[in-house]
Amino acid sequence: MAVRPQDLGAPARSALDRSPLLARLDAAERLRLLGFAERVTFPPHTRVHGDADSGKHLCVVLDGTATCRHEGLALRTLGPGDHFGELAILAGRHRGETVTSDGPLAVARFSAAAWAALEREAPALATQVALGIAAGLADELTQVTDEMGLLLRGRSLPRAQEIVVRVLGDERRIRTGTRLLDLLPATVGGDLVVAGLLGQKPVSLATPVFTDTTIAPLTLSHWEGRQIYSRSLGLLLLEAAHQVAPAIAVRMGRSRGTRQVVEVPGVPERERPALAARILEAMHRIAAADAPFRLEYWATDEAERWFADRGWDDAARLLRFRRQSTVRLVSCGEVYALSQGPLLASTGPLDGYRLSADAVGLALVGGARSPGTGHAGTGGGAPPPEPRDGHMVAEHQAWLAALGVTSVGAFDDLCVSGKVTQLIRVSEGFHEKRIGRIADEVAARRDRIRIISIAGPSSSGKTTFIKRLTVQLQIDGVRPVAISLDDYYVDREETPRDARGEWDFEALEAIDLALLQDHVRRLLAGEQVRTARYDFLTGRSAPEGGPTIRLRAGDVLMLEGIHGLNPRLLGSIPGEGELYRIFVHPATTLPFDRLTRVSATDLRLLRRIVRDRHQRGYSAADNIVRWPSVQAGEREHIFPFQHEADAVFDSSLIYEPAVLKVYAERYLLEVPPTHPAFPTAHRLRYLVDRFVSIYPDHVPPTSLIREFIGGSGFEY
Repeated sequence: MAVRPQDLGAPARSALDRSPLLARLDAAERLRLLGFAERVTFPPHTRVHGDADSGKHLCVVLDGTATCRHEGLALRTLGPGDHFGELAILAGRHRGETVTSDGPLAVARFSAAAWAALEREAPALATQVALGIAAGLADELTQVTDEMGLLLRGRSLPRAQEIVVRVLGDERRIRTGTRLLDLLPATVGGDLVVAGLLGQKPVSLATPVFTDTTIAPLTLSHWEGRQIYSRSLGLLLLEAAHQVAPAIAVRMGRSRGTRQVVEVPGVPERERPALAARILEAMHRIAAADAPFRLEYWATDEAERWFADRGWDDAARLLRFRRQSTVRLVSCGEVYALSQGPLLASTGPLDGYRLSADAVGLALVGGARSPGTGHAGTGGGAPPPEPRDGHMVAEHQAWLAALGVTSVGAFDDLCVSGKVTQLIRVSEGFHEKRIGRIADEVAARRDRIRIISIAGPSSSGKTTFIKRLTVQLQIDGVRPVAISLDDYYVDREETPRDARGEWDFEALEAIDLALLQDHVRRLLAGEQVRTARYDFLTGRSAPEGGPTIRLRAGDVLMLEGIHGLNPRLLGSIPGEGELYRIFVHPATTLPFDRLTRVSATDLRLLRRIVRDRHQRGYSAADNIVRWPSVQAGEREHIFPFQHEADAVFDSSLIYEPAVLKVYAERYLLEVPPTHPAFPTAHRLRYLVDRFVSIYPDHVPPTSLIREFIGGSGFEY
C-alpha cells in the first residue's frame, strides 16, 4: 500500500520533519516523495533489512523502533525519522548490517523500481534525496576517521555504536566514543570539574566511553581533583619554560607550604625575576589558547630514547625497569612527561596562578585552586606557613647526589645493582647524625630546658624519633622521661567532630588538656604521676592506665604528639627557656621526572595505611576516606605553629617507599572498585609500582620505618 498523506499522523509527520535524509525538502516535496514509497508494517522482533531479499530497499522509519546490528553486535537504535538501506537503491547492495524491529514497526519503503520511477518523473526531487544520502554518508565517514584511532587503541573487533551510561543518577543512551567532557557539567556546586570517575577510576575529561558504565564528576573539592589540577599546572609551566628558555633544565620541585618550588639550575638569582615574568607570560598565552592536554601511548624503548636524547635522565632511567611494552606520556605542546594520572582536558581552566623568584629558584602559587590552600570543601583553615627545614633538606639532597640517588629511576638502578644495604646504612646514618645534633643542642642548655615537645603531622614518625632522641640524650648525660599525647585522647564519643560530622582527632579539643596539664605540673614539681593510656581499638581512655613516672633532678619531660608546638597545649606551665620544641615531618622525596615526584603527603598516607592495618584495626579504605579530614585538621591545628619550632627533623628515608610497597600493594588491592576510596587507592598502587621492592628484613630494628611496618626494636 502506497503511503498516503492521510495515513500520516502527527508523530509520523514530526519524524519526517526531523529526518536528516529529507532535510533538503519542504513539506510539499516530502509528501510528493512519499507517493513513490509504500507503507509497510512489521510485527515485533522481525528482521526487516539485511538479507538478499530484503536488502534492496531504502526505508524511513515512520513509527516504532528497530535495532541495527553487524555480525550480531548491536550498533544503534533507529527511531522515527531515521533511515536505513540507502546503499541498496544506489548501488544494489547493503553494508552487511541487519535491522530488526523491537516492537510494531512502520516504515516508508522505496524499492529499486520506485527509485527508478522517481528519477524519471521527478529528477530534481531524486537529486535532493541523493544529496541527503551523500551528506549522511559524509558525516559517517568523518566520524569514522575521527574515531578510528580511539576504536583501535584498545581493540579491533566491532563495538556497539550506542551504550548506556549512568550520569549523576540519570541513565542515558549515548553514542560509543562520546567523551566525558560532553557528558559532565563544567562545575558542580561552584567547584570546577577537573576530571571524571569512570566506574570510580579517575580519567581525563577527554576520555571516550566505550562500554556501559557509571560516570561521575571529579571536582576541586576532592583531594584527587586538586592533584590533577596541580599536575596540569606544572606541565603548563614546563611547556611555557621550554618555549621561552629551552636551554634551561626547568623542573618542578617540592612543595613548601602553599608554594611549589620550580628549580632553574644555573640561573643566577638576579636573573630569576625576569625569567619568571617571561615564563608566566607564556603560561597565560598557552592557557588562553586552551591547548589540549594530550595522552599518548608510546613504545617503552622509544620513550626511553626520547627522554635520554633530551636530557631527561630521570625519566629515561625509570623506564628501564618498566615491565609493560608501552608507556603513557602527556603533553600540551612539545614537552612530554610521564603520565602519573589524568590531567585537565585542556589548559583553559588554569587561572589565578602566580610565578615569582625566590632564594631557591622560582616559586609557583596556584591561587585559590592550589592543593594546599584549603579550597572549599576541604575543611578550610589558614594557609600553612613555609616549613623551616631548608638547611636539613639541602644537606639531605647533597648526600643523595653524592650517592647518585637523584630520582626514582636512579634509586631503582642502585637497588638492582646490589647496593641496597649500603643505601639503607647511609640513610639510617644520616638520621642518626641529625638526631645526635639535636640532642647535643639540648644538652648544651640542660640547665634551663625542662620540657622537650615534639610535634608533626600524622604518620611523620614522631614516636620512633622520640625513642632515638632519648638514646642520644642519654649519651649526652640527659635523662628524658616520655609522655605520648596520643594517650591523652578523650573517649571517642567525646571527641569533637569536624564540619563533615567525622571524628576530628587532629583537634586540640580531642586531648584532655586539663588532665595533661595537671600531670605535667605535678611532674615538674617532682611528684610521682600515673600517666594516662588510650586504647585505639576500643576508643576508650584510661586516665591512670599508663606507666608511673617521676622527674628527678636533671631529667627532662619529653612530650610527643601532633599538638606539641601549640602554645595552648601547656599554657603558662613552662617558664622562659624551659621548653624546647621540635617539628618532625618527611620533606625530602625523589622525582619521577621533571614534572612529578613522590609527594610527602602520599608518603605519610602510605605509612598510615600500613601501620593502621597492622596495629589499629583500620582498613586502607577507612584511612583514605578520612585522609581529607586529617589534612584539614593538620592545616588548622599543626602547620600554623611550625614557626614555634626550635629544630626541624626531616623524617623521610629515601628507600622507604620500596619497603612500604611490600605491604601497601595488598592493602590497596583490598579497596573495592565501588568504594569512594578507590580513586586514591588506584593512584597509590600506581605510585608504589614504580619502585623496586625492598623486603623488610633489610630494615634495621631501630629504623623509623619500623614504627609503621612492625618489628621495631623499641617498645611502643
